[in-house]
This record gives sequence, structure tokens and C-alpha cells, in this order.
Amino acid sequence: MKAAVLWERRTPLKIEEIDLADLEPGDARVKIQASGVCHSDLHHINRETPFKPPLILGHEGAGVVEAVGPGVTSVQPGDRVTIMFGSKCGNCHFCNTGEDYLCTTPLPGYPRFIRKEERFTQLLGVGSFAEYVNVSASNLVKVPEELPIECAALLACGVTTGLGATTSTVNVKPGDTVAVIGVGGVGMNVVQGAALAGASRVIAVDLVERKLELAQQFGATHLVNAGDTDAVQEIKNLTHGRGADYVFEVIGRPETIKQAYDAARNGGTAVVVGLGASDEEVGFNLGELMRSGKAIQGCFYGSVRPHADIPRYIDLYLDGRIKIDQLISRRFKLEQVNEAFDALKAGEVARGVIMYE
Repeated sequence: MKAAVLWERRTPLKIEEIDLADLEPGDARVKIQASGVCHSDLHHINRETPFKPPLILGHEGAGVVEAVGPGVTSVQPGDRVTIMFGSKCGNCHFCNTGEDYLCTTPLPGYPRFIRKEERFTQLLGVGSFAEYVNVSASNLVKVPEELPIECAALLACGVTTGLGATTSTVNVKPGDTVAVIGVGGVGMNVVQGAALAGASRVIAVDLVERKLELAQQFGATHLVNAGDTDAVQEIKNLTHGRGADYVFEVIGRPETIKQAYDAARNGGTAVVVGLGASDEEVGFNLGELMRSGKAIQGCFYGSVRPHADIPRYIDLYLDGRIKIDQLISRRFKLEQVNEAFDALKAGEVARGVIMYE
């Protein structure tokens, strides 16, 4: 089968012929039909991370179950599924308390992608830039026939993370004011999550005008081009001088996290959704941190319970209450994966999707 392999950091991916190992107990084999191209994948190309090359990227995939390993009863061949990333063991403290996005069980140590004696790292237990994957069956959520498969793929990460950030990580309420710094694929879903929750003002902040224009379609009430103005001051101007109740940072850079904190009102919350580098830090004035009453909240995977929340998001989509199709700016073939990353880096797409024939 074909897969896009990252052999070395900061180099283009190469299309290679590789194989899948035999199915292990608890695993299922999925024929990938669509995979989103996310900034988090780019993070693993450009930065040193625990996932070492040769690496099969892709963590926003969906497709059809081809086969199941011993002991698997939750899915069967023919099921259409979206694939959750990370561990979802169902047995640890976090899984048992409804915080399975924080599951502490290590990803499987046995190889799933192989070629003779070579072993390939599988990003986040998914590796959806391949025609087939072996994944933990507990990470699969079945999706209905009427849901387009490319929309199912985006539910694996971008849509779920963004919507969950506004209603699971924090609880945006009707009338709250919200600002979103960075309206790419995830940030756009934070915008529509805030609008869906009834926020009175949803302020979209970005450097790319086309993204800001698209954010209006997803529920943004005000647009701020941070290249033209002081974003923090503009957010305060739009919120009666106080700052927003919630400011979501969806980039993962120290300076924008600090902006999110500064733009939140006293007693408000800065929510860090963006994936930052592990060797970068952000500083705060300790006196202000105490006196302001502001909170800084981390958000991983939207703090969602995938098997409970994703079916709800599917119903919202099928009822026309959230947008997913409009996120997809371009479709690519697997052989165009580097072109897809170029479009992402250039800010040309909200989400590019790789479609598999």
C-alpha cells in the first residue's frame, strides 16, 4: 500500500510502498477514504517531537473497517468510522471519570507499519496519510451513511476540538463575549461553537483576510486583522473596554497566548487551544496574575468524550446547525500531500483534505 513518509524533519514527505503488520488483539484495520491536513501534522514536520522518523503523519482520518482483530466487538467490517487519536483505553482514572482525552495509557509499542526489517512510527496511533491503518478499535466512532466521509474525517480533530473548546473545556453561555485568536481549521470551529452557544460577540482575529471573511460565515460578529491594528486593544474596544469573557488562542505561540491573557477581562479566561513547542515558555506578571482574577485554561482535544460528543456533533451537522463542508477549501490526492502542506503554510486553506480512491 502507499503511504506518505517523513524520513527527516523539515523535508518533504515521500510516497512509499509499505506494509501493515498482522492485526493485534483489540485492533481494527481501516481503509482510509479521507484525511484532513492539520497544523499539528506540520508541527511534527518542523519541530523535534517524541514521534521519530520514519514517521507516517495524519491524525484526522475516516474510512471503512476492513477487518478486526481478536476480541473486537465494538465495530465490524463494513462500518464507516472516524478515528480518534491518542489513547482511549477505557480503564484508567481519566477514562473512568469522563476525561478520556487525558488517557494515560501509552500508545501500543508494537509496529503497525512495516517494510521488511523497517519499522515506521505511527503518529498518535493513527497515521492516516496511508491507504490502510491498523488502529485501536476503542478509538473508532461509527458514523452514519448520510455523513460525507470527508466531514467524518474533520470530526476526528478540527471540528471536535473547536466545538468542544467552547462547551466542554469551558462553558460559553448566551450573552458571553468571545474572541478567537487564529481562525484556521480549529479556530473556525471555536468561532462556530461560540456562536452556537449564544455568545453576543464573537471576535475573530487573524492575519489573513480570507480567513476572517470565512469566519463571518461561521458566526463571527466582528473581524480584527492583527496585522493592521493592536488586536488586544481592539478586542477591548469591542467589549466596552473590559476585555472578552473568553479569549481562545488557537495558534500555539508565546506571544499570542500572552495576547489572549491580556485581552481577557478581569475574572475572564484565556483558553490555550493551539499546539505549542515543548521548549517554549510564556511569562506573566505575578502581581497581575493574582489581582486580575483571570484564569488560564489548557484545552486538549476540546476536552470531549468522543463516543458521547461526536454523535451529537453529527446530529447538529445533519440538522444544519453547524457547518463542516464549508471548512474544506481544497481536496488533494495522497501524492499531492506536500502541495497540501504548502497551501496550509501559505494560509490558502481553512482545511485541505486528502481523498483516497
